[in-house]
Formats: sequence, C-alpha cells, structure tokens
Amino acid sequence: MQKLIEGLHRFQSEVFTAQRDLFTRLSQGQSPEVMFITCSDSRISPTLITQTQPGDMFVMRNAGNIVPPYGTGANGEDATIEFALVGLRVRHIVICGHSHCGAMKGLLHPEMLETLPAMKTWLKHAEPTRKIMDANYQHLHDNALVTATAEENVLTQLENLRTHPAVLERLERRELTLHGWVYKLETGQMFNYDHAVGQFTPLVRPEPQLLHEVERAVG
Repeated sequence: MQKLIEGLHRFQSEVFTAQRDLFTRLSQGQSPEVMFITCSDSRISPTLITQTQPGDMFVMRNAGNIVPPYGTGANGEDATIEFALVGLRVRHIVICGHSHCGAMKGLLHPEMLETLPAMKTWLKHAEPTRKIMDANYQHLHDNALVTATAEENVLTQLENLRTHPAVLERLERRELTLHGWVYKLETGQMFNYDHAVGQFTPLVRPEPQLLHEVERAVG
C-alpha cells in the first residue's frame, strides 16, 4: 500500500500539476471513441500498452475478458457496454486477451477451480472456447496452448458481444467496428484478428533487432 500512496503523492504533485488543463477538460465530460475490454490481470495496463491519455478509452476489465451473452442475467458487463454505446457513442470496441492468462488456464483445467466456485461459474461464458480447444488443439501444450486459448476466447467473446442489442443496432448502421486483439506479455507485441486471413497477425511489427533481443531474453 505504501507504493500506492507514494504514487498518489507523485501524481498530485507532478503529473496532475503538469497536465492540469487536461484534467480540467475531463472534469466537464468524456467522449472516448474506443471501448477497451480486457482481463483484470495485473500485468496488463491498457493505457501503458496503447500509450493513451485519460479520456481516450472507456475500459472494462474482468477475469478472462469475458462478455456474457445478452440476457443471461443482470450484470455489470451489460450495463457497461450499454452505457459505452448509448451514453458515450463509442465507435470501436476492442476485446483484448493475453498470453499466460490464468483464467484461460482455469478454463483448460477445471480441476484448478475447485476452490474458486465463482470463477468456475463465470468461465461458463467461455465454454464454447473450451470445446473448440478440445476439438482442434490437442497438438499444443503449455504456453502455446494457453495463448491459442486466449486467441479463441477473444473470438468467442466477440460473438457474445454481437448478442447485445445496442451492438447489433450500431453494427447494422455501420457506426461501430469490433476488434479482436491478443497481447503477448513476453514480447510486448499486440496481435489483431485479421478476418481476411483467418488468423491473428501483428498490429505493429517491431524492429527485428529489438524482437530478437526480447525473444532471446525470454528463451
């Protein structure tokens, strides 16, 4: 907690003072163009990864970047998505998974969730992902399997997102674009699902030398 308190002090004395105009403007309202749905994992920092400022993205986080299908019961996800579209009129929604995701490990190994009944219930919203993995990815193991699960889960959650009336309405009007991303913790790369080729491809290609150094560091 001391680290947080020290950070608050630096923010108030240095950052807030230097960007006072920005925060004064934000106090009058928000108008983000992007809703960013990602995992609660402490290693994921949406604004750091995208180098965005406060007010640029409307962020929703939960274990496994899950979007429950519409009508499965009152939940914060339904309300947050509705507000993003109807209240803020965002024009893009990104669902971002990541490598080494604990929720995906739990999805693959339900026995890990015996002491986490709420998590076990929550991950039922990713059950189609588990079925896809069982049917098509028996050749993968360990981290490669978890990353592939994170990728398939992003696609599953995009399908769940399309069940929301506010999403469907704006897709039909061509006022909304959906994006599926997966962040690779060990290299800092972000991958986007490319419908044309049917796979995840790098959004930004790093300098070859930098990528080589990172890959060598992580083994």
